[in-house]
Amino acid sequence: MNQLTIVKVGGKIVEDPEALKSLLKDFSLIAGHKLLVHGGGRSTTQIAEKLGIENKMVDGRRITDEETLKVVTMVYGGLVNKNIVAQLQALNLDAIGLTGADLNVMLAVKRPVKDVDYGFVGDMKEVNGPALSDLLNQNYIPVLAPITHDGKGQLLNTNADTIAGETAKALTYDFNVRLIYCFEKRGVLKDENDDDSVIPFIDNELFQQYKEAGIITGGMIPKLQNAFQAIRSGVKEVIITRASDINTGKGTFIR
Repeated sequence: MNQLTIVKVGGKIVEDPEALKSLLKDFSLIAGHKLLVHGGGRSTTQIAEKLGIENKMVDGRRITDEETLKVVTMVYGGLVNKNIVAQLQALNLDAIGLTGADLNVMLAVKRPVKDVDYGFVGDMKEVNGPALSDLLNQNYIPVLAPITHDGKGQLLNTNADTIAGETAKALTYDFNVRLIYCFEKRGVLKDENDDDSVIPFIDNELFQQYKEAGIITGGMIPKLQNAFQAIRSGVKEVIITRASDINTGKGTFIR
């Protein structure tokens, strides 16, 4: 099967013009088929504030009420997504920007209310692998925004890490998939204050040990959980690394 590299890029890089330009240049050098998933939460926060819309967060997760959904759709599906697509076109890559509603590529269900009502937040239900495979096999480069839909006309705000993982799993039937989560750190760190303390390799046993020891905490836990789910579903390799290292073989490898 053909090689496919999926890169998920976080909001801090997306919102730094020079960092994004550098990342996209490195992305353009990846051999074989490729797909990009992006975030953009900080831009959403800034624009919501300018529009007088309150940003509500619970444990780092955005509460997406009706007005906030309008902002995240504009920012993720419009401003951020199309800026990335335009820059990829400038690098002679034929990119196509998509939300979950486009080509029905990402279906989700509205998160049920338990302790917290997250509003119009979607939990992933299904990724349309055949539609994305068709685009990839025509040498298009999908750029996925973290907006899904429920199939009944409702858009939903969905975590970009989860989208990357679910997309990787859906495409294992047609490609040898490598998934790269890139952000501002060099990888998973033993000491969050020491950028040189990269853990080079993590399997499920080490993950449990590091989690129990308090070495792996916070947002890195769901990121690694997504990674292990992807591996169990046929993804060949997951890498967590710094954006500037997506082609260097550095970072934390999960297999």
